[in-house]
Amino acid sequence: MILRSDETLDVDVAGSGPMRMHLFRPAIEGRFPGVLLFSEIYQVTAPIRRLAAMIAGNGYVVAVPEVYHDYEPAGTVLTYDPAGTDRGNALKIAKPVAAFDADAEAGLTALLAHPACSGRLGTFGVCLGGHLAYRAALDPRVSASACFYPTDIHSGTLGQGRSDDSMARMAALKAEIMLVWGRQDPHVPFAGREAIRARLEEVGASYEWHELNAQHAFLRDEGPRYDPALFLQAMALTLAFYRRALA
Repeated sequence: MILRSDETLDVDVAGSGPMRMHLFRPAIEGRFPGVLLFSEIYQVTAPIRRLAAMIAGNGYVVAVPEVYHDYEPAGTVLTYDPAGTDRGNALKIAKPVAAFDADAEAGLTALLAHPACSGRLGTFGVCLGGHLAYRAALDPRVSASACFYPTDIHSGTLGQGRSDDSMARMAALKAEIMLVWGRQDPHVPFAGREAIRARLEEVGASYEWHELNAQHAFLRDEGPRYDPALFLQAMALTLAFYRRALA
C-alpha cells in the first residue's frame, strides 16, 4: 500500500498556538482508523517518519505532532547527539503536563475530523511519546494505545515540576493498552515496570504486556541500540493489537 506522507496540518491548541502535525495515510480512497503517534524527545526525526509510514502502510491514518511546538519553530528536529538530547530532556521537564494533555486533545480532535479517518482512534508512542500515548488514551475517544518503553510513568517525573499524575489517573483508563519494554532499558528498571503492572492490575485495566531482551530505543533504526529483528516482532505485535482493538 503506497502512502501520502507529504502532508502537514497546523492545529490550534488552546493557550499555546498552532501545533504542526505530520500526516501519513494510504494513497487510496477510503476511511481508516486514526493513530496519533507521539515521538521521542527529538520530535519528528527520520526514524520517526519511517515508523509512522510503517504503521500507515498497514491501513491507518497516522498523525505525528511536534511535541515541543510551543518552544521550537515549526519543523524543528532535534539531533541525535548530546546537544539535541540535552535540549529534548530540558523541554520534557519545562513543559507543563497540562500543555502535553492539551496537545493530545487537539490532535485527537483534528485526526477525528480528517476525511480519511473512520472515527476509530488509537495512539502510539516511544520513550517520552510512550508516556504521552498513554496519557492521550485517557481520552474516552481512544480505543487502543501502544506504548513502547514509556519513560517517567513509574517515577511520576514528567513535565514542569517533575510531578505528573499518570499513575493516579490510571483508574480512568478505558482504552485497551499494550506496553512493550526492554529488559536492558536503564530508564525503566525492573522495579519501575513492576510498579506500573501492579497499578494496571489494581485498576482492572485491559492490557497486554511484553518484555523483550532489548535496550531503550530499540525501535529507532539509527544508532547502536537498533534491533531489526525485534523491530519486526514489535510491529507484528502492534498491528495485531490494532486489528483487534480498532476494528
